[in-house]
Amino acid sequence: MAKVEIYTKAFCPYCTRAKALLASKGVEPEEYDITMGGPQRAEMIQRANGRTTVPQVFIDGQHIGGSDDLAALDKRGGLDPLLSA
Repeated sequence: MAKVEIYTKAFCPYCTRAKALLASKGVEPEEYDITMGGPQRAEMIQRANGRTTVPQVFIDGQHIGGSDDLAALDKRGGLDPLLSA
């Protein structure tokens, strides 16, 4: 199973949606809560090529993007192969 990481903030509906999609695939991602900012927020921005919105999802170190990007990847059949790698 692939390593899945997600950067989130408290009370973020997009974060909830992305985590629900991953859970429906049987994936429990490593979650980094950046609600209060800090070094993990800076790390996320660097890894996500400057994107500052949450969630930001990574699968085996590959930047997937946010909730809409994750859902679009799943819709076109690209998520399951990445998760099973």
